[in-house]
Amino acid sequence: MFRLTARCISSTGKSVSRQRLCVLRSLGTATPRYFSPRVGCRVASGALGLSAVGAVAFATSSLVFASSDSSPSVVFVLGGPGAGKGTQCSLLVEKYGFVHLSAGDLLREAVRSGSEKGEMIKKMMAEGAIVPAEVTVGLLRDAMNNHPGKKFLIDGFPRNKSNVECWEKEMPNAKVEFVLFYDCPEDVMLPRLLQRGESSGRVDDNIASIKKRFRTFRNDTMPVIQYFETMGKVRQIISDDTVEKVFTRTQQAVKPIL
Repeated sequence: MFRLTARCISSTGKSVSRQRLCVLRSLGTATPRYFSPRVGCRVASGALGLSAVGAVAFATSSLVFASSDSSPSVVFVLGGPGAGKGTQCSLLVEKYGFVHLSAGDLLREAVRSGSEKGEMIKKMMAEGAIVPAEVTVGLLRDAMNNHPGKKFLIDGFPRNKSNVECWEKEMPNAKVEFVLFYDCPEDVMLPRLLQRGESSGRVDDNIASIKKRFRTFRNDTMPVIQYFETMGKVRQIISDDTVEKVFTRTQQAVKPIL
């Protein structure tokens, strides 16, 4: 931030104007001297006219907004179903204070609400299909608004190019740092999911839905990862290992934004 000071040379001879100029000289110049080394100061000469002063003010306001660091910092967390995304996110939250938002969990909360939207989401999840981007982005936006100024791990999103396009349209101020891509073979993920399904109660933790989810990930989500890779924003982590070893790799990946 900085202060904008307008400095004008007056030709009036009126006593009031002279008094005001005296005050300006005694106090006004002290103000920019105070702010200049602290937050910065821009001087606009009023002798140039109102339009010139306005131009400086407009440029100054643009700099204020451009220098604002209010944009949320986001890390997308992607990987096949059962790749270990949720486990690693939980460890990052515990150690570094990230806010973990699981797109899947937000959708399941909507399902549990019993609303018409929830019933639509339930049917699509059971079929292994992807929920419309507008629905998911809306849920994520609402959740992020509850945690201003935080760093976010967004788990399981974006899942396809439509998600990316919707995110970029609806969340232009969010800063996507990079994508954590947990790379794990399907023959490792399948038994993990079947074991989880014994206690999770999730409608999509059955072998038919799992195979559909694998296919959806290959066809729809891998192109998203490739898209971010073209921008140098993918951090690939091999996740067919112990939780501890995978977390060591994860910590190295997020170290630049801690």
